[in-house]
Amino acid sequence: MRPSDLLTEGEDRMGHKLKSLFKKTRNMEEAVIFIDEFEEIGGKRDNASRTDKSITNEFLKQVPLIRREKRNNLLVCATNYIRELDAALIRPGRFDCIIPVGDLEHNSRSLIFRHFLACTNHDEVDVDKIVAELSLFTPADIEYLFHKVRQYAFEKEYREGQNFEITTETFKKIIVECQPSLTTENIRELEKDSEIFTRY
Repeated sequence: MRPSDLLTEGEDRMGHKLKSLFKKTRNMEEAVIFIDEFEEIGGKRDNASRTDKSITNEFLKQVPLIRREKRNNLLVCATNYIRELDAALIRPGRFDCIIPVGDLEHNSRSLIFRHFLACTNHDEVDVDKIVAELSLFTPADIEYLFHKVRQYAFEKEYREGQNFEITTETFKKIIVECQPSLTTENIRELEKDSEIFTRY
């Protein structure tokens, strides 16, 4: 669920929609509730609007009800801005675990790269060489790189009228046009947040 899903009946009904969602899952024997962009639901209430406060308050009421149920229900919330979450959500008792998901390691990045490469018309590609240049790339950045590479290959085939297979050199040519989403500053901030908030 994205917070925007709660807006379908208007801003004033967001709390009601959230309550209805949780009520529905409490009647299920097994459920996984995944809320993305969680900071929009669980933001700090200090200077929040009346509507935002009511949504956060409703969420805080619903979590204990889920925990009380003896069912196989799992609540997972994702945010890029943990510092913006209300303190009541971060302290023990609301969530059992707070798990940082940071920058990809080389092997993870390589796995994602190979996934996209498998459905791309290619010749010899030195995966390790290319992946070494993607140190600050997110999975979405890698997907965008393949979008650009495939577009380049399509245009080349269209102009020359013959099959074009992507190679290591093709990637090296296109990588310079793709800026990674992460920065070393982002990584440092994540490391700090991980030290403060991580709980297993």
